[in-house]
Amino acid sequence: QVQLVESGGGLVQAGGSLRLSCAASGRAFSSYATGWFRQAPGKEREFVAAISRSGGTTYHADSVKGRFTISRDNAKNTVYLQMNSLKPEDAGVYYCAARLTYNSGIYYYTISGYDDWGQGTQVTVSS
Repeated sequence: QVQLVESGGGLVQAGGSLRLSCAASGRAFSSYATGWFRQAPGKEREFVAAISRSGGTTYHADSVKGRFTISRDNAKNTVYLQMNSLKPEDAGVYYCAARLTYNSGIYYYTISGYDDWGQGTQVTVSS
């Protein structure tokens, strides 16, 4: 099991940028595929982006493709989500998730694909 703590959320104007971080502790973070999800009030949690344990493979939801970028630094046990050109519809609580995997190139894009979750960080985008 790995413990995940998100940070970097806040209030930003539409068109602005934020970088979220997800710091992991516990077992070797480089053994975990990770992902970002978000949940707006009254809506279901949705997939945003995923990255393989090696960092060599990434996948982004169509709604954020070209604006958001997921990356990781295994030496720092941290995953990042760089968010540019933010829109009001990007607002919500952003969650980091992780899953132990022995496949260095695999990623997961469903909620059920992950075992460990952080508490979330709030992102607010003003229009």
